[in-house]
Amino acid sequence: MFRPRRLRKSPVIRNLVRETQLSVNDIIYPLFIEEKPGIKKEIASMPGIFRFSLDKISEELDELIELGIHSVVLFAIPLEKDAIGSEAMNESGIIPEAIRFIKKNYPQLYVISDICFCEYTDHGHCGIIHDNDVDNDATLTNLNKQVLAHAKAGVDMVAPSGMMDGTVATLREALDTNGFSQIPIMGYSVKYASAYYGPFRDAADSAPTFGDRRTYQMDPANRTEAIREATLDVEEGADIIMVKPALAYLDIIRDLKNTFDVPIAAYNVSGEYAMIKAAGEKGWIDEERVIMETLTSIKRAGADIIITYHAKEAAKLLKKG
Repeated sequence: MFRPRRLRKSPVIRNLVRETQLSVNDIIYPLFIEEKPGIKKEIASMPGIFRFSLDKISEELDELIELGIHSVVLFAIPLEKDAIGSEAMNESGIIPEAIRFIKKNYPQLYVISDICFCEYTDHGHCGIIHDNDVDNDATLTNLNKQVLAHAKAGVDMVAPSGMMDGTVATLREALDTNGFSQIPIMGYSVKYASAYYGPFRDAADSAPTFGDRRTYQMDPANRTEAIREATLDVEEGADIIMVKPALAYLDIIRDLKNTFDVPIAAYNVSGEYAMIKAAGEKGWIDEERVIMETLTSIKRAGADIIITYHAKEAAKLLKKG
């Protein structure tokens, strides 16, 4: 009789036969960059995560490098917002300045920038509003200006997150025709209209002032639509495709992994992070084990890349072994 427990007898044999290996090289850490100087402010709904101004961020970047985390994705908290998100297109805006700062002082860091407008608009939606909804094609025109501002600043990769139809094709053309063909695109290809984003909207001051984002983000009930959305992004030139959120959509991650031969990213989002932190604070779970089990499940489902607020904690736990 075969006894599976033979291969579970000790840590050594369990490590030898382990099917999924999580590495710090799989991880991208999100950073929230304040335009206002003198800021290091903890986000109330995301314990351990801070908003930093550039004059306060070096300590955080030093820690990331020490932990072996070499990839970051940047989100903005600009001083000024308006109806069209003008600051998103400003070549001297907070994210271009952050890109220049990091690339000059921390050249070993790989810098990815969020390409969207929700952090920059006074209404909190992901583009230009016409008739109480986001105008898809007018928004694409402005996304071109934003992506070129980041490219000129020296960004390594761009990550359009707004779920406008045709985004990847539009940005790929803008980058290629302006001498930035080497910059890859990580598409937020399968982004659901999820309740798990709540703490992020606190972090980035990006909650919609009216309505919601269900006219452009995906219905959480839909599965096959994810393949259609991802197929469009791959055909338009996406180098990496993403599923967001991660935990409630592990089946979607696996579907994409089984269907496409490009790298798959998953965003372990703010609400997923906040739930673990809250339960850990209450003593209801073994927080460290749950963090590692969560990230391993995302990797096991098929994600090659994981964007996670647990990055620093995971890196420390991986070092401990």
